[in-house]
Amino acid sequence: MNDSGQSSGKLRLGVNIDHVATIRNARGGEHPDPVRAAEIVAQVGGDGITAHLREDRRHIRDADLRRIQQSTDLPLNLEMAATEEMLAIALAHKPHAACIVPEKREERTTEGGLDAAGLHNQLVPVVGRLLDAGIRVSLFIAPEERQLEAAMRLRAPVVEFHTGEYANSTGEACAAELKRIADMSALAAKNGIEPHAGHGLTYDNVQPIAAIPQIAELNIGHYLIGEAIFSGLESAVLRMRELMDAAR
Repeated sequence: MNDSGQSSGKLRLGVNIDHVATIRNARGGEHPDPVRAAEIVAQVGGDGITAHLREDRRHIRDADLRRIQQSTDLPLNLEMAATEEMLAIALAHKPHAACIVPEKREERTTEGGLDAAGLHNQLVPVVGRLLDAGIRVSLFIAPEERQLEAAMRLRAPVVEFHTGEYANSTGEACAAELKRIADMSALAAKNGIEPHAGHGLTYDNVQPIAAIPQIAELNIGHYLIGEAIFSGLESAVLRMRELMDAAR
């Protein structure tokens, strides 16, 4: 961040490749390979790879993590629940970043932000051990002051604001949610925390979020993999990159 609290440099795009693995796992075997997706993202100028290793291994598998790290120099952002199992995996693989997310087996996707305030005592040792290992910790939270204050207490260097409410609303509700994200991004930056954003972002709704000057990175997955079915992953990533750049 610069002295104005604005993100320095271009807005980064992290591409979540989970759902390449979802398609692979639907039938079994090794195709399509999420590692190939990571390589394509690197070739077309993506800034990072995001992968969520879920408790039930519904998409990314343990072996995928090392293969992704070996296939590209892009930083790996490991989305993980705050459990001993996931902590051990993160410490073994040492990704560039670990984004702590809430997780329920019955949900189709991550339905809301992490309750960093309510789970403070549970998160303290997890965040501490990740930071001690040199892993950049992010907390996936709702754009709420209470949650941001909890992130500050936990010494998290990054927060990723859940944009699902924004993506799923229209009219005045959408405008109010956008303002909330902008306000919390400014407050995060003012307090030395780098704000990221993600969830439900598409070609149609990404630009107002991308235009928030303090936000340093967007993480987008499901939509890009869906578009890739029709236009190819290279085209989908390049189009999203173009829209993000135009917003800045």
